[in-house]
Amino acid sequence: MFLALDIGNTNITVGLFNMKKNKILRGPLKIWRMSTVKRQTLDEYASILMNMFFYSGYDSNEIRSIAIASVVPSLNTVFEGLAKKYFKKKIFFINYKNSGGLVFASANPKESGADRIANVVAAHCICSDSCLIIDFGTATTFDCVAPDGKYMGGAITPGPGIFAQSLSLNTAKLPEIEMKKPLKLIGTTTVECIQSGLYFGYTGLVKELIARIKKEIRVKHIIATGGLAGLMSEEINEIEVILPDLTLEGIRIIWEKTDEKLKN
Repeated sequence: MFLALDIGNTNITVGLFNMKKNKILRGPLKIWRMSTVKRQTLDEYASILMNMFFYSGYDSNEIRSIAIASVVPSLNTVFEGLAKKYFKKKIFFINYKNSGGLVFASANPKESGADRIANVVAAHCICSDSCLIIDFGTATTFDCVAPDGKYMGGAITPGPGIFAQSLSLNTAKLPEIEMKKPLKLIGTTTVECIQSGLYFGYTGLVKELIARIKKEIRVKHIIATGGLAGLMSEEINEIEVILPDLTLEGIRIIWEKTDEKLKN
């Protein structure tokens, strides 16, 4: 089996992939999520991970390879130690060099986040044409891919959760509320007003960025991923498809391309 980890600022998504004749099968066999805690030790993370294996009926000893896309550098060493101690494996980290041959148009590809690289690789593999990937995470990222698969760059904005949290932290009387789609725009309570402003204001932000991106480059497909993709896409008709496991698939694809290159 193949283990892929997407280490984000809020959550760590773990994807377990089955293998057949040394080929990793498309689509995670199982997905788990745990909170990102920067002070947590490798043994604490291992305890959570091993329990996930045990209670889901999978054998951790069957893991053959581990690959990670991480945007939390302080946890890289932690998971390196975890993989070595509990899986007896060396971790493959996604980055601008380990990107499955991705071509970058940016002047400084070192700045490209591992999760964004994985998203771009997976999206182009699926679409085989120009596309825009919108990842609704702690930050919402917009990544543009040319028809030939070149990573053109994009835009980054705070995610919906950060907007909601910021409003609560910086005002005396406004509560922190869950991001959800209100029944109507004009709210009659403080909570309804906040939900309306956050939801419809954020969808407006996304639509404006999509429109401006389309003025600069050709975009044939628009893909959404991330925890809030389903909720936000209800009002954004430009989004063609939601692929919740896009980052994990990108990790799988990059690892397979790299592994094949090493074999040759």
